[in-house]
Amino acid sequence: MREVMTKSMARNIFYGGSIFFIVIFLGMTVHSYWYIVNVSTDAKALTESVVRGKRIWEVKACINCHTIHGEGAYYAPEVGNVMTRWGVLDDPKAAFDTMKNWMNSQPSGTPGRRQMPQFNLTDEQIQDLTSFLIWVDKTDTQNWPPNDAG
Repeated sequence: MREVMTKSMARNIFYGGSIFFIVIFLGMTVHSYWYIVNVSTDAKALTESVVRGKRIWEVKACINCHTIHGEGAYYAPEVGNVMTRWGVLDDPKAAFDTMKNWMNSQPSGTPGRRQMPQFNLTDEQIQDLTSFLIWVDKTDTQNWPPNDAG
């Protein structure tokens, strides 16, 4: 082997390495897309109610205080697993009742506690928000959050 690298050797190493890592990057991108679409997202359970609930989440700016699976503000509790924590994940009627009671009791007025505003949601809006949070709770988060409290 030569002691000195020629320009053509350097060029070949550069182009070969670039092509190799571009192929790796594209492969990882395709795999990530496939995983999100086919494994981690429950697209079959994505109903109109879930979509409307997501819209309520956005319009009421819930993410300004709450997080879903770690995304959002850390002012208020994580809600990505709230239905599991409340024990109503597999009972949509109980989930709706619990959510309605919770939303209607806000702000609680408890001294020393952060106060959630009263959004005055209709029953249909609460049902849609409940459907969205049930759907979120059933997504494959690969064991996130690391504890039940979020």
